[in-house]
Amino acid sequence: MKYLVRDKIFAIGDDYWIEDENGRHAFLVDGKALRLRDTLELKDPAGRVLVTLRAKVFSLRGAMTVEREGQTLATVRRKRLSLLRNHYRVSLAAGPELDVTGRILDREFSVERDGEVLARISRKWLRVRDTYAVDVVREDADAGADADADAALLIAVAVCVVRMAEKD
Repeated sequence: MKYLVRDKIFAIGDDYWIEDENGRHAFLVDGKALRLRDTLELKDPAGRVLVTLRAKVFSLRGAMTVEREGQTLATVRRKRLSLLRNHYRVSLAAGPELDVTGRILDREFSVERDGEVLARISRKWLRVRDTYAVDVVREDADAGADADADAALLIAVAVCVVRMAEKD
């Protein structure tokens, strides 16, 4: 399933909808203004918080955490030695790590686990300039949650990586 993310709306305190490929509201990104650290909540259309994204305050390479119900679900960090392409590593609280590689600032990258593509992020499918698509190829069955929560995790990873790349 493809989800459409508006690109130029990433600012603290801004709220915006992520739509599914049919144009329906799938997730609300709720930016929390006036916080010490960059904080976003990813909510379902009913307003239930699925995951919270927080920038780590004290981190040498920059990092963001993805939390569910107060527990850290994943930590996103830029990989140390990455010469040719942007490369991020996602450490899941339970399960193997995810790799994020590609041209992050061009919005052409993928999220993989052990070489298997879980999501592709791309602008090439769209004619709208400031929008990119998150194509959830395979939802993570190991997360132990419903399908929306699995897609929410992959979208949260994409949003974290884009925010971190823009700050670098």
